[in-house]
Amino acid sequence: MTLKIKEKPFEKQNLHPRNPHRFQYDFKALIQSCRELLPFVQINKYQNESIDFSNPEAVRTLNKAILKHFYNIQYWEIPANYLCPPIPGRADYIHYLADLLDIKTKHISLGKIITGLDIGVGANCVYPIIGHQTYGWNFVGTDIDPKAIQSAQRIVNANADLTPFIECRLQNSSASIFKGIIEANEKFDFTMCNPPFHASLAEAKAGTQRKWQNLGHHKAQQKESLNFGGQHAELWCQGGEQAFLIKMIEQSTQISSQCLWFTSLVSKKTTLPALYKLLKTTKATVVKTIEMSQGQKVSRIIAWTFLSEDEQKRWKLDKWQKNTK
Repeated sequence: MTLKIKEKPFEKQNLHPRNPHRFQYDFKALIQSCRELLPFVQINKYQNESIDFSNPEAVRTLNKAILKHFYNIQYWEIPANYLCPPIPGRADYIHYLADLLDIKTKHISLGKIITGLDIGVGANCVYPIIGHQTYGWNFVGTDIDPKAIQSAQRIVNANADLTPFIECRLQNSSASIFKGIIEANEKFDFTMCNPPFHASLAEAKAGTQRKWQNLGHHKAQQKESLNFGGQHAELWCQGGEQAFLIKMIEQSTQISSQCLWFTSLVSKKTTLPALYKLLKTTKATVVKTIEMSQGQKVSRIIAWTFLSEDEQKRWKLDKWQKNTK
């Protein structure tokens, strides 16, 4: 099979400047890292190398190749029908978190003292993978799905780069986000989350159909499953992302001194006013909204802290002092 490789790949200007996925996929390099990708690569109608993004197996194999090529992940397998997230957008979240923490480059000496909590780590464990392999951060990944936790832990155990730095914990209560996960003496520099987007299964299915139409499939060809997969808890919850994030903010007040920055993705701009109102009521000292986008998809990160300016400075100073001992 002969692939046509462009001399100068197109750069996606809307991705974070440190995101290594700003350029079109270099399939020649990806195939060299992961030969399994070769059968899925084809020339599309624009005369570019691509894969069929409506084929779940092709998407999973592309992710496997990206994680191996860019992040030295030798084993990455997820169960069928679980969320297989697009890597470029996930990497963007991590790089914007580094900006929030004022960490611009990879410093293992600094990275090893940073610990994040990934709420809804999923079967794919992608956020902790990118966060550790890029910045050296430690992670606790949590999920309410036992099968997802088992899958994420298998990925961690199978990659020596990850094993000492990532821990997966099962959340036994669907009503709780932090309780039962964060221990009394634990502190986190940040939390992160990609909350369930839809408010119902019907809404999730409608979103699936729109994705299939965008991929050029007629209604008769559309399938029930997403091209990127996804289970119930990954795709929808009662009340959608607004209800989930309201619960997260309310529960974050109970551990206000144990975390420097609480953060989450927010897909719908209309969700923000209710969150801002609640954060004001709960007396968050700083609230930030970070705009981000990938292609036509626009989203944002909302970040808040309950620590005063002096407490934030003291938090960072304590970290540096512990690091130098």
